[in-house]
Amino acid sequence: MVRISELPCTYSMNETLHKIVISSWFQNSIIGVILFAGVLVGLETSPFMVDRYGAILKTLDAIVLSLFVLEIIIKMGAHGNRPWRYLRDPWNVFDFAIVAVCLLPLGSQFVVVLRLVRILRVLRLLTALPRLRILVGALLKSIPSMGYVGVLLFLHFYIYGVMGTFIFGKNDPIHFGSLGASLLTLFQVVTLEGWVEVLRTQMFGSAHYGYEGMQHLIVQSQAFPLGAPLFFISFIVIGGMIILNLFIGVILNSMQESQAESEALVKQQEGVASVIAEDISAIECQLDDLKRQLAVLRQRVGTNT
Repeated sequence: MVRISELPCTYSMNETLHKIVISSWFQNSIIGVILFAGVLVGLETSPFMVDRYGAILKTLDAIVLSLFVLEIIIKMGAHGNRPWRYLRDPWNVFDFAIVAVCLLPLGSQFVVVLRLVRILRVLRLLTALPRLRILVGALLKSIPSMGYVGVLLFLHFYIYGVMGTFIFGKNDPIHFGSLGASLLTLFQVVTLEGWVEVLRTQMFGSAHYGYEGMQHLIVQSQAFPLGAPLFFISFIVIGGMIILNLFIGVILNSMQESQAESEALVKQQEGVASVIAEDISAIECQLDDLKRQLAVLRQRVGTNT
C-alpha cells in the first residue's frame, strides 16, 4: 500500500524528468551530440585520422553512445512507472532501434556494418528537429497520391518513348535504337541535361551532327527540322513543367495537412497538461486539507488525554 506522504515525491521525480526532456537546453544538447556523432563518422573515413587518433575517436564515439543511452533512459523515466509509453511514439522507436543496433557486440568482421550503423545516427536529426519531422511526415503521407502522379508520368514516358523509337530509331540508334534506350534518353532530357545535343542530332541528321567518328553505327541518317523541336519541347513542357509540378503540389498539400495535425497535437497536449496541472493542484489542496484535519484531530486527542 502506497502512503500519501510518498505521492508528492513520486510526482516530483517524474515532473523533473519531464521538464528536462521538454527543456530547450536538453533538446539543443541532443542536436549538438548528433551533429558531433556525424563529424566523428566523417573523420573515420580518413585513414590518416584513424591511424593517428584512432583511440581518441573510439573514446569519443563511446561517450556519444553513452549520451544517447542516457537520453533514452531520461525520456523513459519521464513516463514514471510506465516507461513503455516511450515506445508508443514511432520516432522514439526509430531512435531506440538505432541506438540498440550500435550496442550490438559486432566483431571485427562486421566493421563496415558498424560504421554504416553509426552514420545512421545522423538521421536522428529527423526526430530532434520538429520541422524535419513535419517534412518527413508530409513525404510519407503524400506517397499514395504521388503513386497516381507516377502512373501518369510513366504513361507520358512510355508514349513518348515508343514515338521516339519509331521516329528517331534509325537516325539515332544510340539514343533511340530501342525502347529502353529511348526511355533512358527521355529521362536525361526531362532533367535538362544535354538535351540540346540530342535534339540537334535529330534536327540535322546523325550524318551531320552527333556521330563524328561513329558513322558506322548510323542505320539511316534523316533530319527532322520541325518534328524534332516539336517532339522534345512538348515532352519537356508536359513532363517537366506540368507533371513534376503535380508532385510539388501533392507534397505541399501534405505538408499543410501535417502542419495542421502537428498544431492540433500540440494544442491537445497543452490541454492535457493543463488538466493534469489542475488535477495535481486539486490533489495538493486535498492533501493540505487532510494535513490540517489530522493536526486538529491530534490537538483534540492531546486535549482529551
